[in-house]
Amino acid sequence: MTDAAPLTLFNSLTRQPERFQPVHPGEARVYSCGPTVYNYPHIGNMRAYVFADILGRTLTWKGYTLTHVINITDVGHLTDDADAGEDKLEKAAAERAQSIWDIARHYTEAYWADIAALNIRQPAQWTIATDYVPAMIEFAKSIADRHCYELESGLYFDVSTVADYGRLARAATDDEGEGRIDPVEGKRHAADFAIWRKTPPGETRQMEWDSPWGRGAPGWHLECSVMSGKVLGFPFDIHTGGIDHREIHHPNEIAQNQAFCCTNGLDVPANSGARIWMHNNFLVERSGKMSKSSGEFLRLQLLIDKGYHPLAYRMMCLQAHYRSELEFSWEGLGAALTRLKRLLAAARNAIEGVSDGATLAETAEAVTHPKMAPLLEKFDAALADDLNTPVALTVLEEALAAKKVDAAQKSALVGAMMFALGLALPEREALRLRPKGATITEAEIEVAMERRKAARAGKDFATSDAIRDELAARGVEVMDGDPLGWEWKLEA
Repeated sequence: MTDAAPLTLFNSLTRQPERFQPVHPGEARVYSCGPTVYNYPHIGNMRAYVFADILGRTLTWKGYTLTHVINITDVGHLTDDADAGEDKLEKAAAERAQSIWDIARHYTEAYWADIAALNIRQPAQWTIATDYVPAMIEFAKSIADRHCYELESGLYFDVSTVADYGRLARAATDDEGEGRIDPVEGKRHAADFAIWRKTPPGETRQMEWDSPWGRGAPGWHLECSVMSGKVLGFPFDIHTGGIDHREIHHPNEIAQNQAFCCTNGLDVPANSGARIWMHNNFLVERSGKMSKSSGEFLRLQLLIDKGYHPLAYRMMCLQAHYRSELEFSWEGLGAALTRLKRLLAAARNAIEGVSDGATLAETAEAVTHPKMAPLLEKFDAALADDLNTPVALTVLEEALAAKKVDAAQKSALVGAMMFALGLALPEREALRLRPKGATITEAEIEVAMERRKAARAGKDFATSDAIRDELAARGVEVMDGDPLGWEWKLEA
């Protein structure tokens, strides 16, 4: 193939696409803001990790040695993203009358289960916030004299002490910045934020530590600065998160990084602690079930309970660019599942398995056929164009549809493409999940379908229709003429 397309990524800090140039040649160091483990993640939360996984797989595809870190926030994140409210973990533990440590462990394991179900690769390291509290205290001590001041409620960062505060959020040029931070009595500036929160007099937290500013807990923003810097070193290559982090959490993180590294303004992006900041857009759901306060909110297990394989949600995410809003609907999820089934049915006929860890260079050596090599170039160009997965998906489908080509080369190409997109190859039966409320067994359905086939073969259409109606009454849709050969599905 011709020269590989240069990897270009959209930098939220500069608001423009930039060619990826690693801090350390041949390496890619990435930090992703992970969950606050006080509840189950909803599917909107999980979009951020599908996006980060695609980024990591693309960096692997491009031949970089990837070090990806995702944090687990088990302390410090208040119910408000600014400086008001209770710690989310403390609040959840009190409501459930459980240990805060048990709460954190339960929801961390639930999050990890969702990561596995969506075929998201394990990062090089999970960093747990409470493991780094001593390092957070040392970090805060190193910047306190020049950048912080103390109030009764804790240690606060003075945002006027660093250059270009809020540039990531565009606070100085539009209305999307820091205006939603609640006032705290004694703060010098509205945007100043807590580095360390003292435990109020007369109260005891389940998670609290001694510090030079009193017994208490770290601020949420401090955690990510410390964990990313400790594991990856400043500056590292890429910091990712949801677009909601772009307005408060990440500007505050950047300010801390500037203070710690004694760096100057953000005209040099690396002064922010990371060369590139990337954010995925929101998943939009019109019924209001994306909020965790809505009771049965949309988590991955709910999709599974309704009979949708979790890879259908991954497919739904891949069909939209990560910087675009993605609207969730059950109809859209159903369409994504159908597309996934078609793709996987074709893949089973073309490959033995997904090429785990495949790189562009390795694939280019194996794929030289005049029909296949141009598809490899198109696929690479799509991923290199700021992770354009919608186009990459269509190129994968082109490769699957190619006729009269070398079977080994087709297998190598398709297997590598599927790895880059994170598409596994489960058994056909695994894609046909039973909705939780279904009362009929698959064995009963198959017996009825065999009877129906026999009736249709004997042109007994009255019996055939009666069996179809009987199945419909029990929530089973018969799909006559289904090109995938699934024949029936259980309604969610």
